Amino acid sequence: MRIIKKAVFVLGACSLFASCGFSVGEENTWDVTQPIETGVTVEATGSIKVVPDAVQFNFSVFAINATSSGALERATGLASKARAALSESEIDNDDIATQSISIYPEYSYSQDGKQDLIGFRATQSFAVTLRDTATAGEVVDAVVASVGTDLSIDTLTPILIDSKDAAEQARETAIKLAKKKAEDYADLLGVDLGNVISVREFATSGVTPQPWLRADLAVGESSKTVVDLGTQEVSVTVEARWAFASDN
Repeated sequence: MRIIKKAVFVLGACSLFASCGFSVGEENTWDVTQPIETGVTVEATGSIKVVPDAVQFNFSVFAINATSSGALERATGLASKARAALSESEIDNDDIATQSISIYPEYSYSQDGKQDLIGFRATQSFAVTLRDTATAGEVVDAVVASVGTDLSIDTLTPILIDSKDAAEQARETAIKLAKKKAEDYADLLGVDLGNVISVREFATSGVTPQPWLRADLAVGESSKTVVDLGTQEVSVTVEARWAFASDN
């Protein structure tokens, strides 16, 4: 019985050494895991509102004809008129992009469910960036006047192209808010805040405002389109970790 007790003691001692990270080698060293540094991790978001510096103008021209080739030919002609109006408005070619060109049959349907082919519809869609916000409404009017009724405005939205300065200001605000929050936690815990351990930034986000398009009725029949820019919010979210001072 005594022999069994000694064996149990020896096994227990070996288990204790293993949990402590003891390793046997030429120099018999201890491998002790470093303690996790105490601290506080906080998250904060900085936001700033700015006026958009451009307008995204998306529109489509369309034509209906008895044949697909006829519809495409007419739609191509309307697209050329739109491009000419944009060129006269001094819109750079790099800011004009064709989004899609499509042709599909048009049918009429009777009450008994019968369908009859009435022709083909050809559509060409454009995405145009208007960098001069002051003349955005005039450009829209020029395109509409050149194409006529065979045009639809898909979207007319103020956008922010250059968000660098706004993002920097939002980032500065986010860091200040994060530090203030960390200091508040330290005060509540009765400890001093130490050095920054890590900082992580999440994706910068921008909230696109709803587009505003109106006609200036003060000029009567020669009414002009006005695009109200509004403001756009740019935000930066950071996650930061501070250590607590070692003398706490």
